[in-house]
Order: sequence, then structure tokens, then C-alpha cells
Amino acid sequence: MTMRAMGFLAVLLAAGCATFDGRTLVPGQSSAKEVVALMGEPALVLKQPAGETLQYHERYLAGPAMFVARIGADGRLRAIDQRLVYANIHAVKEGMRAADVRELLGPPLSVSRLPRLQFDVWEYPWRHAVRELRVLFVHFDDNGQVRRIVERHDYERDPEDGPFP
Repeated sequence: MTMRAMGFLAVLLAAGCATFDGRTLVPGQSSAKEVVALMGEPALVLKQPAGETLQYHERYLAGPAMFVARIGADGRLRAIDQRLVYANIHAVKEGMRAADVRELLGPPLSVSRLPRLQFDVWEYPWRHAVRELRVLFVHFDDNGQVRRIVERHDYERDPEDGPFP
């Protein structure tokens, strides 16, 4: 069996065990425990002022994607949405605070330090279209404000013959 076929089989088996996007969950009916049971432990949980909770479920290796389950104060799912999409990626602007970027996009795949520039760089891989992998680099100064944004094709994650057969 070829490596490509074995990889495809592994993906199919994994897909049978869980849904990565939570599409089988029902807003208004599914509980926060059901969300975690289906989607796994969240990478980040943010409490909102009105009692709502945002659970960030990262799928960097299987997407890449960042799904956010909005849980109401009653413990029930309100909605699930994908955060690493064109509109959100391009909503990141210079001057934004790190907390606002984290709430909008979720936790980054990685954080690096550029000591000479005194910037922390957050990396967000995302998919612009079916065949186009992209990466967003958000540079923060020591005050936690966005100072530079770099978004480009993700050549490092594309296989040599393209991202898909």
C-alpha cells in the first residue's frame, strides 16, 4: 500500500472517531460536557462578561482550523464557528491588543521572540481556499500591541507536489 493511501486510510479512521468541527452538536441542546466529549479538551477557555464562555478547539494539523464553541451561562452550546477565516484574518490591524487578537483568532500555533526587534511573533496557519495554505504572523511589541502583520502562502506546509493529490 502506498504512503498516500495509508495516510488517507488513517484520516478516514480518525474521522470515524470524532468530528473535528462539532457539526453533530445541536445549539440550544448540546451541553458543554458534550462539546468536550466530542471535540476534546479546549486549547483555551475565555469567560465573557455576560456569563458566556468561549471554548477554542484547535485543529492546526487537521485543517488548519480553530473552532470556537460559545457556551451560554446555562451550560448549553449557543454556536460553533471557525475563526481562521479570511474575514477574521484580515480584521487583525496594527494597534490591536494581544487579548483582542487571541479572542478573535484563538491561541496561536507557536510564539517566537525576535530579540533585536523586541517583538513576539504569533503564528496562525490557515486555509484560504481548498488548495491554498496560508500563514499569518502577528508581531507584538512589549506592550502587547500589534506592530506588524505578515500574511503569505505557507510554502513550508505544502508538499512538493502541492497540498492535495
